[in-house]
Amino acid sequence: MSARPVALVTGGAKRIGAAIVRRLAKAGYDVAIHCGTSRADAADLAAALPPPARAAVVCCDLANPAELAALMPAAREALGPVSLLVNSASLFEPDTLQTLEPALWERHFAVNLRAPVFLAQTFAAQCSDGADASIVNILDQRVLRPNPGFFSYALTKSALFSATVTMAQALAPAVRVNAVAPGPTLANIHDGEDGLAREIAGVPLQRGVEPDEIADAVLYLARARSVTGQTIAVDAGQHLGWRTPDVV
Repeated sequence: MSARPVALVTGGAKRIGAAIVRRLAKAGYDVAIHCGTSRADAADLAAALPPPARAAVVCCDLANPAELAALMPAAREALGPVSLLVNSASLFEPDTLQTLEPALWERHFAVNLRAPVFLAQTFAAQCSDGADASIVNILDQRVLRPNPGFFSYALTKSALFSATVTMAQALAPAVRVNAVAPGPTLANIHDGEDGLAREIAGVPLQRGVEPDEIADAVLYLARARSVTGQTIAVDAGQHLGWRTPDVV
């Protein structure tokens, strides 16, 4: 095994997760790239990482408890003890309070909340004494400015926002736990490029967020040994939205 620190990034095959993988590899980490169904994308990303970074692809359905329980051991077996866990994977499906369905609700909570928390548990258990161990959860700026859109998704992110603090308390001093809350970054399948453009037009800094900016924040938190229980909004100021109906 190499002396490089090892990170496990869930949802690391594409989009923001892939940017995090690339940034960590460049910064000196070996990376276990988790994927659900995007095995080919994960393999391509692993092959493209610059030497001397090592990478391993570890696939599982985060909503399946048995598969989830095997994920951390698989990453450790492939690359060695894991010192950084990045919970980036997320289910993002539209619903409202009026249209809630139990199955979608349960899957949102399984992927977006249960998986990160139980991964944190298995991560902490495999950390050696004195290791610089860290967890970074990827949230959403809406945890700082709630709204009823994407109802189940938003609730899971708000719960993980709270869990970031309580896990930081529970796992100190051995493990630091922090979070990054992105704003408008990439178009999604529900709103498309037009929706992203409208969102960007409404944020204070009048610009979108680059995936690499989120990755930089993750790396900062991974290295900031006196920081725990914190959430950094990387959202071009979206969570600061102050305009009320009388001024818009």
